[in-house]
Amino acid sequence: MAKPAQTDMKSYMRKETALLVALVALAVGFFGGVFFGVYKSGPSPKGMPAGGPSAPKELQDQIAALEKETAQNPSNVAAWVELGNAYFDSDQYKKSIQAYSKALELKPDNADVWTDMGVMYRKDGRSEEAIKAFDQAIAVNPKHEVSRLNKGIVLFHDLQDAAGAIRAWEGLLEINPVAMAPGGMSVDQMLQGLKKQAAHPPEKK
Repeated sequence: MAKPAQTDMKSYMRKETALLVALVALAVGFFGGVFFGVYKSGPSPKGMPAGGPSAPKELQDQIAALEKETAQNPSNVAAWVELGNAYFDSDQYKKSIQAYSKALELKPDNADVWTDMGVMYRKDGRSEEAIKAFDQAIAVNPKHEVSRLNKGIVLFHDLQDAAGAIRAWEGLLEINPVAMAPGGMSVDQMLQGLKKQAAHPPEKK
């Protein structure tokens, strides 16, 4: 069974939710003027392709068991969260969002679930909804670091809102001045690079 999401940055990478490739793209962009799309970082479970029927059998079996459990016991919050996690790990964005929504209807004060759902919205191409979910996570837990990190990424990459991204990361640094993004780059480095780029945008050819 998948474990519920954790707030800690390292444990949060269990489901690769910190959008590492986006952070790499940011680093390249600051110094090279090039930006890339966001893709699933790292290998899928057991080296198999992610997504629906292509997911490993163990994960498919886990999903089937959780679907049965939530159907029989629709008030089981933990099962809904774990089902959302399993859909997350198999890149079934819409189903993951639905499962997380069920969990949050029953227990809305879970910042980790709000954050995971925000990532699924982002993967599903619904960036505005992702921001709303990250904001809900922050409202539940103002010290929730990953939601602030992801909010800045989506604002900057998807919505071209550099000022909003700067505010999101400044808020993160107020909570943790030495916050590190997955991959080894400090959030302060990201923020300073973004401020520099915002002040001196690359010339259009």
